[in-house]
Amino acid sequence: MKLSPTEKQNSISRDLDTKSINEILAIINFEDSKVAKAVKEVIPEIEKIVNFAVETIKNGNKILYIGAGTSGRLGVLDASECVPTFSVPDNYFKGIIAGGNKALTKSIENSEDEIKNVDKDLKKGRIAKDDLIIGISSSGSTPYVLHAMKLSKKKGCKTVLIVCNKLFKSNIEIDLIVSVDVGEEVLTGSTRMKSGTATKMILNMISTTTMIKIGKVYDNLMVDLKVVNKKLLERGLRIINLITGLEKNKSKKILIKANNEVKTAIVMHNNNLDYNSAKKYLIENGGFLREVLKAKIKK
Repeated sequence: MKLSPTEKQNSISRDLDTKSINEILAIINFEDSKVAKAVKEVIPEIEKIVNFAVETIKNGNKILYIGAGTSGRLGVLDASECVPTFSVPDNYFKGIIAGGNKALTKSIENSEDEIKNVDKDLKKGRIAKDDLIIGISSSGSTPYVLHAMKLSKKKGCKTVLIVCNKLFKSNIEIDLIVSVDVGEEVLTGSTRMKSGTATKMILNMISTTTMIKIGKVYDNLMVDLKVVNKKLLERGLRIINLITGLEKNKSKKILIKANNEVKTAIVMHNNNLDYNSAKKYLIENGGFLREVLKAKIKK
C-alpha cells in the first residue's frame, strides 16, 4: 500500500534537529504558505459542500462534523463557534469527536480505531435521515470516521469526506470526497500541522459561507451575533452605528428594546417599527436584513 503524503518525509525539513530556531521557524512558515494554495484548488468541491449545507438547514436538518484527534477537535471548534457568532441553534452544526469530550483536551489515540463506539456516538448526536455528515480524516484511513460514513449513508444522510491525501480512494459509498494536496508535513506524520491548517480553513469556509447564505450576515457584518458579553455588546453597537448612523447611546437604547438582537434593532430603527413587527418582517424575508431594508414596508 502506498504511503499517504502526510506520512512521507519532507525533503525541505530534513535534518530539522540540526537547524537554528530561526531556520526551523522559516521552514514551518514556508510550508504553511503552501496550504492556502492547496485549499484554493478544491474550492469547487467546497462550494458543493456549502450547497449541501444550505439545503440541509433550509430543510430543517443539521450538519455534523466527525473526526478523531486534531480533526475531531477542529470540527467541534467550528461547530461550537457558530452559536455565538450567528445566533443559531446548537444543532445547526454539531461536532462529534472519537473518544468524546475527554478527547477535546486529552490525547486518546486509540479512540480512532474504536469503531464499536460510532453507532452510540451518532445516536448521541441525534443523527437523522437527510442530515449532512462531514467526515474529517487527514490520511483518509481513520477507522472511526470511515465507519461513521458507512453508517450515516445507511441512515439516509448525505456524506462528505475531507482528506489531505491525494492518493485516497474510497471503497465505501460517499457522496463527495474533498482531497486537499498539502504534501508532506514538516514533522513526518504530524497532521496537526499543514493538514490541520487546511482543515481549519475549509471548515471556516463551509460554516461562514453557509451562514451568509441563510441570512446571518449583512455586508460583511455579523448582524446576528449573540450579545452575551461586553466585547460582543460593543461589537453589536458598532454594527448598529455602521448601518444606521446612530451614536452609541441611541444604539444601546434601540438594542435593549430589541432584546439584544442586533439585526432586529436595525430593522426597528430604519423602518420605524416595534419589536414584533420588525421580527415579523425579518421572518417574512427569510431573515435577510438587506431584503427588509430595501423593502417598502406598509405599517
